[in-house]
Amino acid sequence: MENNIILQTFNLSIGYTSKKGQHNIASNIDITLEKGKLIAIIGANGIGKSTLLRTLTRIQKPLSGIVSLNEKSIHELDALTLAQNLSVVLTENLPQSNLTVWEIIALGRQPYTNWIGTLTGNDIEKINQAIELTQIGHLIQKKHHEISDGQLQIVLIARALAQDTPLIILDEPTTHLDLLHKVVLFKLLKKLTQETKKCILFSTHDMDMAIQLSDEMIIMTPENTVQDQPCNLILKGSFNTLFQNESIIFDSEKGKFIINE
Repeated sequence: MENNIILQTFNLSIGYTSKKGQHNIASNIDITLEKGKLIAIIGANGIGKSTLLRTLTRIQKPLSGIVSLNEKSIHELDALTLAQNLSVVLTENLPQSNLTVWEIIALGRQPYTNWIGTLTGNDIEKINQAIELTQIGHLIQKKHHEISDGQLQIVLIARALAQDTPLIILDEPTTHLDLLHKVVLFKLLKKLTQETKKCILFSTHDMDMAIQLSDEMIIMTPENTVQDQPCNLILKGSFNTLFQNESIIFDSEKGKFIINE
C-alpha cells in the first residue's frame, strides 16, 4: 500500500530560546501532511502560525519533538535533499533586481542544476510546466516590478512548482490581495493539489474561504492544535474556540464567522 504521508510531527513544541530561557508558543503538535491535499493553518494573531511554518521548514529549530519528512528527521537531511522535497513561499518582498518573471521561476531549478547553474532540457520542461499550470505565459518577459502583487504571488508559486517538491508551504499567500485575487489564488492552490498531487500547506486569515476550499485545516488555539476536515471541525465546535471575544461567533449552520450584534 502506497504511503501518502509526506511530513509528520510528533509531540512538537515550538517557540524561541533566549538568554532568559525558552519561550514556548505551542506544544503537543501532532499533524500529518499527505499527498494531494490542500491544508490551511488558521488561528488568531500571535498564536504561532508563522512560527510553526518556520519550524516545519527548518528555518527555526523546535523546542522539542520531531519533524519527520519522508520518514526521516528534517534535521538529519542535507540542504540539497531538503530543497528537493520542500519548497517555501514567504511574504517578504523580493530584492530589487531586473529579473524577468521567467528568470524568477527558473530559480526554482537551483537544487538540480550544476554549480554554474546550467539548465538542462528537463529543467526547461519543469519551468514550462509550472508556467502552464499557473497560466502566466503572458507575463514571462515582464520584470517582476512591472506586475501586480497578485500576479507576483502566483509567479512565486510557479517558482515553487518548478522546484518540483512533493510539499509546498506558503506563509499568508493572500496578504495584501483584494477579494478577487484572493479567490483566484485559493482556487489555483486547490487546482494544483488536484492536478499535481502535491501537498500544499498555507497559513491564512481568510478563514471562511479556507473552510470552503481546504481539504483539511489545522486550528491553533492557546489550548491545543487540532487537524481535521472542515466539516468535522464544524461538528466538533472547534471554530468556536478561535476567538475569545463575543464580538465574532461561528455560525455552524452557515459554516462561517459572523458579527455578533
